[in-house]
Amino acid sequence: MTEQKSSKNNRILSLYVSLCEGKVINKSEAAKKFNVDERSIQRDIDDIRAFLDEQRTGDFADNRTIEYDRSKKGFIMAGEEGSMMSNSEILAVSKILLASRAFTKREIGSILRKMIGGCVPLKNMQLVKELLSNERFHYVELHHKNCIQDKLWELGADIQEHNLVEITYARAEHTEETITRLIEPMALLFSEYYFYLNAFIVERQADGSCKHKYSYPAIFRIDRIKTYSKAGEKFRVSYADRFEEGEFRKRIQFMYAGELMRIQLRFYGENPEPVLDRLPTARIIGQKDHEYTISAEVYGKGIVMWLLSQGNKIEVLRPESLRQEMKQKAEEILKLYR
Repeated sequence: MTEQKSSKNNRILSLYVSLCEGKVINKSEAAKKFNVDERSIQRDIDDIRAFLDEQRTGDFADNRTIEYDRSKKGFIMAGEEGSMMSNSEILAVSKILLASRAFTKREIGSILRKMIGGCVPLKNMQLVKELLSNERFHYVELHHKNCIQDKLWELGADIQEHNLVEITYARAEHTEETITRLIEPMALLFSEYYFYLNAFIVERQADGSCKHKYSYPAIFRIDRIKTYSKAGEKFRVSYADRFEEGEFRKRIQFMYAGELMRIQLRFYGENPEPVLDRLPTARIIGQKDHEYTISAEVYGKGIVMWLLSQGNKIEVLRPESLRQEMKQKAEEILKLYR
């Protein structure tokens, strides 16, 4: 009896795998292959249908069904498993990952293999691989060539556990030089090719306690963090003072830290959508013909880099200090071309 049950289970699994691979199950051919009658194959199909019905009750609804295709004279699997990404989703995400250039060649290769192998139906796997093959072949990794996945996970755990962390960090201008910082890690962010750690720099006081050095968080590029270790202490964050990662992300440009400031711009053009998309806190407060007055909140001076990239389409109105800085930058650029 046990041997018969094992044989039936193996038969059902074989049929299930074949259906997942996009193959057609013809009852008479399957009966001959497994040396059973067609009624046994029909019962196997019914068992697979019952299994798929149970899968529809989870958080990720499984919409796969077993249907009879008259043109193919057999049973096929239709639909997709709910917990898996669709072909178009996996292709889109893979394209974004490749365009981000955030990982080394070894890392991106491993990530894509796992995503495609774990999410793409077997019958479409080769097509997805071919659609990505050229872009993978010409993938250019960043110059630092550091693997950062383990750092991301470990620092993410420190954020969740509120661990005070000591890091050594390579300076941007002189990468061979490092500085040591005691930090309260707050959030992990990604922007323009790099992963970043948001953290408050803290300083030891005479009584042994820690105090924030600045009122705003510093930003550290993950690949420049050379060493990191737990300081053996926890830091406390009250609910009222908790760090709002999403709100911070709306107000930061090019990961340049600094004080929060409200700016006012004038956009010259027919469609201000690029400004509104780039600055999530932006809102239009005035309009005249093809001129839009826009207000926004931003952190730090990273906004200057973006404003300079907009040429004569944007004029800074407020604050006056930012307007004067933009004027000075424009004059310095003009000198280069004289």
